[in-house]
Amino acid sequence: MPIFTKKDVKRIADCLKAKEIIFEKDHFRLRIISSKEKRAVVLEIYPKVSVGRKKGAMVVVYTGNSHLQLHNCSGYVLSKELGEATFVGESKDKISGLVVEREAACSLYANVVRDLISGDFSKLGVEVMLSGVALSLAEEVLGKKKKG
Repeated sequence: MPIFTKKDVKRIADCLKAKEIIFEKDHFRLRIISSKEKRAVVLEIYPKVSVGRKKGAMVVVYTGNSHLQLHNCSGYVLSKELGEATFVGESKDKISGLVVEREAACSLYANVVRDLISGDFSKLGVEVMLSGVALSLAEEVLGKKKKG
């Protein structure tokens, strides 16, 4: 079963207050705008795309000055309170996460040691703590092939 169905994408769009949702043949395209911050991002969700020899989910973010991709996305978590969608991918003992915000911002955390997200954040340096805190929200979906 794909991680991203039309229903999932509608939930993500609702959380991020997307201004536009386009359902393409092989992906979904969401446009997120923050008039207050004068920013816009486009979020594309590919439920099943060829990634090398295998097929998997991919999440792509376009901003005015960046292009980010998360291949083999294994799950997502929504936080309406924070206005964020966190997409995660896993490989062995490391995880990567792409956080998209309602205010048309995004953050990427790549190759984060898995143990970091469930440890004691107070023992980490500030420069490392942020990734642990941000990805700890996704701990519930890690290791599962289910959606958030």
